[in-house]
Amino acid sequence: MLLPKGGVSWKAARSSLPPTRAIWVLFARTRFLLLLALVGTIILLWRGIRSSAPDMQRFYCWGPSKPPTQMTSNEQAAWTSHLRTPVIFNHHAPLEVNSSTIEHVDLNPIKSTTKAEKNKERVLILTPLKDAAPYLSKYFELVAKLSYPHELIDLAFLVGDTTDDTLAVLAAELNRIQKRTDGVSFRSVAVIEKDFGFKLSQDVTDRHGFEAQGPRRKAMGRARNYLLYTALKPEHSWVYWRDVDIVDSPEKIIEDFIAHDRDVLVPNVWFHRYENGRDIEGRFDYNSWVESEKGLKLAASLPKDTVIAEGYSQFDTGRKHMARLGDWRDNKDEEMELDGVGGVNIIVKADVHRSGINFPCYAFENQAETEGFAKMAKRAGYGVYGLPNYVVWHIDTEEKGGNA
Repeated sequence: MLLPKGGVSWKAARSSLPPTRAIWVLFARTRFLLLLALVGTIILLWRGIRSSAPDMQRFYCWGPSKPPTQMTSNEQAAWTSHLRTPVIFNHHAPLEVNSSTIEHVDLNPIKSTTKAEKNKERVLILTPLKDAAPYLSKYFELVAKLSYPHELIDLAFLVGDTTDDTLAVLAAELNRIQKRTDGVSFRSVAVIEKDFGFKLSQDVTDRHGFEAQGPRRKAMGRARNYLLYTALKPEHSWVYWRDVDIVDSPEKIIEDFIAHDRDVLVPNVWFHRYENGRDIEGRFDYNSWVESEKGLKLAASLPKDTVIAEGYSQFDTGRKHMARLGDWRDNKDEEMELDGVGGVNIIVKADVHRSGINFPCYAFENQAETEGFAKMAKRAGYGVYGLPNYVVWHIDTEEKGGNA
């Protein structure tokens, strides 16, 4: 192309362009408009397909091409394995239950901790009674002195197969205690009556003779269970089993025992005997012991329904008795692990009982009542311990022979 002399000017360029009308005619032609519309449609479709491809993937039909009613179990599992249905819980719209026949019990807040008093944990004291009228006055004298807050303590008694005035004396003592306004009265008291038809007398020869031990332990186990399941409430954190014939014990015994944080804990049980002006300290409870190989072999050789009565020469178990160990003058917090326990004084975390650990009224591993209770607790994985230097004093039964 030859450029005109003097270069390119606007007028020269303008003269070479087609007229404006010709351009409008070109754009107004039907073929051009159709072409333009086709190109635009193709571009829009392409962009739409590219942007929707991931979304289409999310709605891909998983599973076989058949309705769910015709799928096998494996096909159903494969079809739904990738699904996660969102669930929205509205915690601000509670369900109101107004029926008076429906009770809500929440055991989650009920704990058994070493800070029981600070946490206001409730203690249930349980005492089975049979021909116990002579001991009740001393019992309440000691219980009234317990330093654990009495507004956190519930008392419960089971009176069964009694032939004396136990129920009347118990009612009089409770009426006296609960009328006090100086902080001695307790949160609540329950008196339960249940006879089991066990008529063994309270005479020392009958009560502690060897032949009576199997039937007696089974009957005592039944009485303890009836008392436990009648009196235990959801709000109780600790259960304190206390016999009626204790003559002396520390006022802080509940706090002292709770501080050990053990599932099951017992003290050593001794007695005083006064002879010729001398105070003789005797060892009383031979039911708290550590198992031995000789004891296990003996149990294996006996019928399963035979109850071993510990502390009697008829059954040579070779067990180590806590009653023969310890001294109340030494460190009272020293512990030892046990396999059997006596029932004079036991503190138990309430959840141990709630888990089904009770006092078998049958031969459980050839033991019954409190010794069977300890065996059962150990089998369930709970810790059973004793304090050989922490002494609770029992009445002197003046037993002769019989016990080891």
